[in-house]
Amino acid sequence: MKDVLQHKLAELPKNPGVYFHKDASGQIIYVGKAAVLRNRVRQYFQASRNRDPKTEALVAEIADTDWMEVESELEALFLEAEMIRRYMPRYNILLRDDKAMSYIRIDYDSDYPTVTLTRRPLDDGARYYGPYFSAYAVKQALKYLRRIFPYATRRMPNQKRATLHYHLGLDPGLEEGKTSLEAYRANLRRLISVIEGKKAHIIRDLEREMTQAAKLEQFEQAAKLRNQLQALQNLGRQVIFSDKEFLDISKDHALTELVDLLGLEVYPKRIEGYDISHQQGTDVVASMVVFTNGVSDKGEYRKFKTKRDHNNDFYNMHETIRRRLSDKNVKAWGKPSLFLIDGGKGQLDAALRARDEAGHVALCFIGLAKREEQIVIKRGQRTSFSAEATNDKEGSQQSSWGGSNVSLNLEIVQRLGGYTTETEDFILINLPHSTNLIKLLQRIRDESHRFAVSYHSTLKRQRVSSSMLDDIPTIGPSTRKKLLKTFGSVRGIMQARDFELERVIGQKKATILQQYLRPIKREQKSQVKTSD
Repeated sequence: MKDVLQHKLAELPKNPGVYFHKDASGQIIYVGKAAVLRNRVRQYFQASRNRDPKTEALVAEIADTDWMEVESELEALFLEAEMIRRYMPRYNILLRDDKAMSYIRIDYDSDYPTVTLTRRPLDDGARYYGPYFSAYAVKQALKYLRRIFPYATRRMPNQKRATLHYHLGLDPGLEEGKTSLEAYRANLRRLISVIEGKKAHIIRDLEREMTQAAKLEQFEQAAKLRNQLQALQNLGRQVIFSDKEFLDISKDHALTELVDLLGLEVYPKRIEGYDISHQQGTDVVASMVVFTNGVSDKGEYRKFKTKRDHNNDFYNMHETIRRRLSDKNVKAWGKPSLFLIDGGKGQLDAALRARDEAGHVALCFIGLAKREEQIVIKRGQRTSFSAEATNDKEGSQQSSWGGSNVSLNLEIVQRLGGYTTETEDFILINLPHSTNLIKLLQRIRDESHRFAVSYHSTLKRQRVSSSMLDDIPTIGPSTRKKLLKTFGSVRGIMQARDFELERVIGQKKATILQQYLRPIKREQKSQVKTSD
């Protein structure tokens, strides 16, 4: 055993946490959890222990280890799942089954919001959080959170009385009006904030509201808020639900590789990924996915429908980035630390032109070419860059390209086992697909592609299923809705008499409608005669 590893094993704490085993190249090959880090990690190096062949192969490759401490074993379970999803270590993958990952679904905007667990996120207007590898861990977290922020899990048909869960303090009791829909949604907003890692913010709000209620002598409300506050403060002793405000992202190996490789001055807290989807220039859409601290943040996802259908991905990407960087959207969504464009040199160049036209030349853009998974940066004016920003205390060989506001560290490229190729305007960085950085960029790229294709498919279905009524002047959405509600279908509308149509939509619109329907009726009759 190497002296460095022996020294680390001596420093292992007795707290719960997550540990990372690495090979000689520094790549993470296994992620595990432990109730007591000191005991669990040392077990791997005890010669007297009987091990299975997989563990023997793992131990033979371990050259270094690292760890992150947490407050509880359940929190370690959550963090382990998140780290496995980030790094996909090959020894963890051997233990995976064929089940899909789990998501928390909150249909916040419905008239009876529910909170459920699902393995299939849909584009149904609900809010999804995840994914999570361990459904058990998510269920445990929701069990604790439901005691603090009561929520409904399903709506029973014709249910008029409050359920047993209401009397147990786990349900808002919307059926009997025990809680208003507005108050219930306010409660769900706090639940969502805790899921998103904003627990400290909610604690401050509860403290302020409790103090205010006590001053107004609303003691029953103050007691309720006090109980919520105490339960939330004690949540760390049971499970912390992906509390990102306390997650040290400087220990994220993929983000560290990204910072070192591109010479970023700070860790990219918010990365946005973009992709275009269309079918030969029809139903052109673009997706914007957001990864916060290296984790997908579905509540921040956005989708764009281009103003004109154009079979030109460069034009479509240019329009998307220009709209994203409009003053309105920058004010509403802020600015990310890094833009990841799905595509090669052409897409990246179009995005950079849109960035410069919008006046945000300081923003960092990179591309990820699909075929070879090459990181693409644009060559530009040489800029000065300090060695400190790349954690390069010895001042290793660097090259800077101002066109994409990054400073490529060639030593890091070599250390990761990669190489670069250059064209007149671009630098292509080729890294092994097994590196943590490439895995992170692939996840962002694949998620942006999935989200774009989902939106494109929705628009395509709507267009294909649209009726002939869509092309008739003066027959707008509300009029179509009236006609279909009254006559049941387009066929029923065609069979309706003039006075029936006039009674529903008025004489003027009925006359125009009949003018457009007559040729269709004649064509259908002629087809029937021909078939006879």
